[in-house]
Amino acid sequence: MKDFKQLAKNVINIEQQAIADLLQYIDDKFEQACQLMYHCKGRVIVIGMGKSGHIGGKIAATLASTGTPAFFVHPGEASHGDLGMITSEDVVLTISNSGETHEVLAIIPVIKRIGAKLISMTGNETSTLAQLADTHVCIKVSEEACPLGLAPTSSTTATLVMGDALAVALLNARGFTADDFALSHPGGSLGKRLLLRLSDIMHKGERLPVVSESALIKDALVEMSLKGLGMTAIVNEKNNLQGIFTDGDLRRILDEKIDIHHDKISTVMTTSPSTAQEEMLAAQALKIMEDKKINGLIIINHLNQPVGAMNMHDLLSSGVL
Repeated sequence: MKDFKQLAKNVINIEQQAIADLLQYIDDKFEQACQLMYHCKGRVIVIGMGKSGHIGGKIAATLASTGTPAFFVHPGEASHGDLGMITSEDVVLTISNSGETHEVLAIIPVIKRIGAKLISMTGNETSTLAQLADTHVCIKVSEEACPLGLAPTSSTTATLVMGDALAVALLNARGFTADDFALSHPGGSLGKRLLLRLSDIMHKGERLPVVSESALIKDALVEMSLKGLGMTAIVNEKNNLQGIFTDGDLRRILDEKIDIHHDKISTVMTTSPSTAQEEMLAAQALKIMEDKKINGLIIINHLNQPVGAMNMHDLLSSGVL
């Protein structure tokens, strides 16, 4: 009976060592590769065959989503017309563990003729591909995790990690921000967390729960019931926010001698409530609510006047939470 757990641990240990060994290859040639891509006026074209091609596709996607325009070209397709995608202003990143992949080497003369800069990423610094490139990034590993030494395992992991190192180094050099990242990730929960602002989800206009500070408690309860947010803003005659009253406040006053039919809401409201601005990111508002352990927020303008309201349910339904 095979010890599958031990076999798996052996694979992880070998690949961990392969990643650790990459540190020695963060050298002047790595710096040159970064410089070529940083100053590239066109696109970074990633080319690789087989497993290197699969990794190359991921590297291209990572570069593109972190501020370095890039796309993947299959070397076989490149020989049948896709070389037309490459211009003299582009940088071509070729990936081959051996550095001798025929399909990749076959298109190098054309890339050179076009005038695009060439970066090679191989496990053999003396390979043909490494020698033909303007600069070479080494991804050599001491052994594959495959016991036969045949299936690309450690080498593809090392390639992927080196690709991430290039992409993140360029991200930092470009001053790439979370807002920049959001522009290329508008879909899904990630995009919503990065792009959605309170103005997009807040209840406003007739949907905003608000009463005067002179209103009775029963009037505030009616407003809360109608608007369904579990709270209401309380304002003065100039519409400036004076306080807030929530379902939690209602449970608190039930234990006190309060006459909801005759006492004013101003006597039981919470003064100086937590607020937010409508241009604030919804994710920032979520952080405030979690830190304060509250379920809702009043959104105010620069005059301290309520313009909206939202609660945890709004964040949940919008995909932020």
